[in-house]
Amino acid sequence: MADTIRFELVSPERLLMSEDVAQVDVPGAEGDFGVLPMHAPTISTLRAGVMMVRGTDGKAREVFVRGGFAEVRPDLLTVLAEQAIPVEEIDEAVLAQEIQNAEEDLADAKDDLTREKAEHRLARMKEVVAALKAAGHG
Repeated sequence: MADTIRFELVSPERLLMSEDVAQVDVPGAEGDFGVLPMHAPTISTLRAGVMMVRGTDGKAREVFVRGGFAEVRPDLLTVLAEQAIPVEEIDEAVLAQEIQNAEEDLADAKDDLTREKAEHRLARMKEVVAALKAAGHG
């Protein structure tokens, strides 16, 4: 029985990770689930959340993901995410400023299209904040 599983994390921009890991905790649309070697085949859509990747050295890395899906096979986990950002690359002060700017843009919106764009941008940034808080950050 294998003690690792191949993990590939792909976003529209690039391949972010491709390595053998011990475990990955995935924020599935129906709830979080852990993937270990020899996991039963599964396909799940993703919700906005923080994915925990545990390496073979026992160290854990966190990645914020939004949208997409995960495909699990006994020897491979592939996550295709609409957006994926390593948590250590997220600057919470910059995020707070972007939220404030989006709130101001929303308040200043003069037409429906501008208002919808501002609402969408604000909602996406608030998803990041909520996911970080749920994962014990901030």
